[in-house]
Amino acid sequence: MKIRILIADQERTFAEALAARLEEEDDVKVVGAVQVTTSGPWLAAAKSADVVVVDGDLPGTTADRICTQVSRSPGSPRVVTLSASSEPERIVNAIRAGTAAWVRKDQSLEHLLQVIRGVARGEIWLPGYEKGNVVRLLLQEQERRQQNGRLLASLTPREREVLMCLAEGPRCREAIANQLYLSVNTVRTHLQNIMAKLGVHSALEAVALAIAAEPALGEHRSRVDRQAPR
Repeated sequence: MKIRILIADQERTFAEALAARLEEEDDVKVVGAVQVTTSGPWLAAAKSADVVVVDGDLPGTTADRICTQVSRSPGSPRVVTLSASSEPERIVNAIRAGTAAWVRKDQSLEHLLQVIRGVARGEIWLPGYEKGNVVRLLLQEQERRQQNGRLLASLTPREREVLMCLAEGPRCREAIANQLYLSVNTVRTHLQNIMAKLGVHSALEAVALAIAAEPALGEHRSRVDRQAPR
């Protein structure tokens, strides 16, 4: 069976030229070549692909958001991130977002095809010259997460509830008190205890630490922010 590929790049001419070249391969079928600047309706086309080649140089965190949306559903396609850069921090962010491979745009088409075929078989590809740095950063992140997890484990159940309320979005002490049926002074005491146990100096730092230890908390907060009335 042919590998079905969707190409999503901010430059239409590049996407179409790459699509034309890939179509020359006997084992490849390009199901779309789209110009993108953000996630959007075009993502529906990803459902018909085995591999989605995403432009890793989209503004801000757009590429990582697209990668997450494409790769986190059951039976989803694999993602190959194509970028002019190979900064280890960016590669780690892409891995966290769900990419299966990172390829520099200045590498050969033959290499890209090798990666696409490998990814379609379930493999993971990283630039060999940055693999050591990427692994080191991932291990450091895991160690930080474990340390943060131990700090969070020191919180009482009520303190965790207060922290969860903070993570759901901007909340004043009065709002948290009303939600948890506590007095404002009790909420203030819980916040002071939380910051002391986590070794931070602000509620915002406490939320950031909690999200770093439990990424699902950050995803929950993002959903709340999107659903909040404007």
